[in-house]
Amino acid sequence: MNYQWDWEAAREALPLLLEGFKTTVLATVLGTLVAAVLGLALAIGARAPSRLVTFPLKAALEFVRSTPLLVQLVGAYAVFTTVSPLTIGVVVLGIHYSAYLAEVYRAGIDAVPKGQWEAARALSLSPALTWRDVVLPQAVRTVLPALGNYAIAMFKETPFLAVITVSEMVAQAREYGADHFAYPEAFTLAGLVFLLASYPTSLALRKLEQRLGH
Repeated sequence: MNYQWDWEAAREALPLLLEGFKTTVLATVLGTLVAAVLGLALAIGARAPSRLVTFPLKAALEFVRSTPLLVQLVGAYAVFTTVSPLTIGVVVLGIHYSAYLAEVYRAGIDAVPKGQWEAARALSLSPALTWRDVVLPQAVRTVLPALGNYAIAMFKETPFLAVITVSEMVAQAREYGADHFAYPEAFTLAGLVFLLASYPTSLALRKLEQRLGH
């Protein structure tokens, strides 16, 4: 049996997919912001001199890294029943990826030459000023490409949000396919939208990485 592509169904599905795409982008942007800020805080906190701080932080990071994103989403959705699904999705995405970004930040911080720390101490800079004006500008510059790559990875994992009833793009594709028996058209278009959004971004990040490497 040969399947006949239905252009009319594709034309009807596209506006719905683009509406869902807005939710996909919103979840990605907000989730990336949460991950970037929280990941930095975790990376700095893991350098604390006290094991009372570092031990629970490292244990929490290992827990998040070792459990699937899908399980984390469903668990949070079951516990926080009064919170909107999109908010839960954004927070869980942010926490999940912050565990990985913390390691990226750690590598960036460790890459700052020791002479920079010693110079800051010689100038009697406070720890806060040392981090803000000396360490972080250099560390963040080196990890920007990696941050971008994780943002793309998060973007491609937003379909998991459909499990907690968030109407992102793939959820819209599945709903349209079920209502009109046009799964191939709906999911093919969703895949093309993901490709058109993520591939140029990955190329731009590659160029940024090359520029920062010089």
